This record gives sequence, C-alpha cells and structure tokens, in this order.
Amino acid sequence: MRRADRLFEIIQLLRQARGPMTAADLAAGLEVNIRTVYRDIAALQGMRVPIEGAAGIGYVMRRGYDLAPLMFDVDEVEAIVVGLGLLARTGDIGLQAAAGRANAKIAEILPEARRDEVEGKHLAVSDWGAAPPDLIDMASVRKALRQNLALRIIYQDETGAETDRVILPVALVYYVQVAVLAAWCRLRGGFRHFRIDRIQSLETLPEDFRREAEDLRRDWEAARAAEKTPN
Repeated sequence: MRRADRLFEIIQLLRQARGPMTAADLAAGLEVNIRTVYRDIAALQGMRVPIEGAAGIGYVMRRGYDLAPLMFDVDEVEAIVVGLGLLARTGDIGLQAAAGRANAKIAEILPEARRDEVEGKHLAVSDWGAAPPDLIDMASVRKALRQNLALRIIYQDETGAETDRVILPVALVYYVQVAVLAAWCRLRGGFRHFRIDRIQSLETLPEDFRREAEDLRRDWEAARAAEKTPN
C-alpha cells in the first residue's frame, strides 16, 4: 500500500471509530508494523490533521474534520463505473441522472491523465432491465422512504383488479426486470410487495411513521431472511 493511501486509511479508521484506537489496532487493520503507524500518525499531525492521543493510550480524530477530495485507485474507479452503469437497468430515471452527475464529479477529482478511466471504454454494462414506470415518479418513492412518510396508492394486480391502499414504505428493491416497493399495507395488515409498474397513482401523505420505521424495517428484513432460509 502506498504511503498516501495508508495515511488516508488511518484517517478513515479514526473517523469511523467509536473510541480511541491504539497503534496496534491501526497496524493490524493496515497490515503494517506499529512503528510505521507511529510515523504515519506523526506525519498526519504535522499536516495539522486533528488527531489526538499518544502511544500506549490510543488515538482519536477530533469531530468535524473534513477529508480532502478522495482519490481512487484504478480498481475502485472501475467498480464505480460499472456500478453506475448498472443503474441504467433499474428503470429509475432519477438515479440514472444522479449517476451521470456522480461520474462527472469523480472525473473532476482525478488527475487529468486518469480522467479517461471514468469513461470505462473497456467496460460494458448491458442496459437491458426494468423499464421506467409510466404513471409514477420513483423519486417520490425514494423521498418517502428517506423521510418515513406514508403513501396512498392505487394498485393494479396481475388480474387487472385495482385497490386503494395506504402503505408505510420500508424498502425499494431493484430486480433485473422490475423494481418492487416493500411496505406495510394497512389494508392487508402485513408486509406486501408492490411492483412499481403496477402502481397506477401515488400520493405522499403528511403522516410520518419515523417512530415505527426502524422496527418495521427490522421485521421486514427478518421475514425476508426467513423466506430465504431452507427448511
């Protein structure tokens, strides 16, 4: 690992830590010896990175420190390019537009000699996948999920029958051919999965369920895991 990358990793480890990290902890995570960690910590402190602590006690990062623009290695850039390319298969136009903006930002922070890496000319991702929904805006669904807001939807099942439902959205699941909204359905009194392409209309309600959201998502994850577990 290059020294610049190692210094960055030390900052990351200290920022994510919930308490002091010893040099031994850092050395184990970076797969280097403790003396190297001591030298790196001293170098970072010399660059006025707000690391506090001492040998034998542990180190902490003072809260509020912002990292300089990130630098990615070649494999990381390729992973991002492929990941952003796969968003074309979700049918979520808003995320696709965001992917383009993210790609441009990555290109800006790379050295000029490396900017062609984000074009990914040697990497191809199929755009075959879910079609964008005709009747609703998926950005509204994602906003309701972020803010824990109830939704009122008109849903059409596989037979063409329509029902009016109030739901508490817990997750948006992207499959290859369709996106599915997982939610607690008050009409059915349980978790249900609604294909995005079958939602005929969607209204965001002023009711928020933030107090229930964590429990609902935990229960949904548990039910999902149970379905995957072989009997």
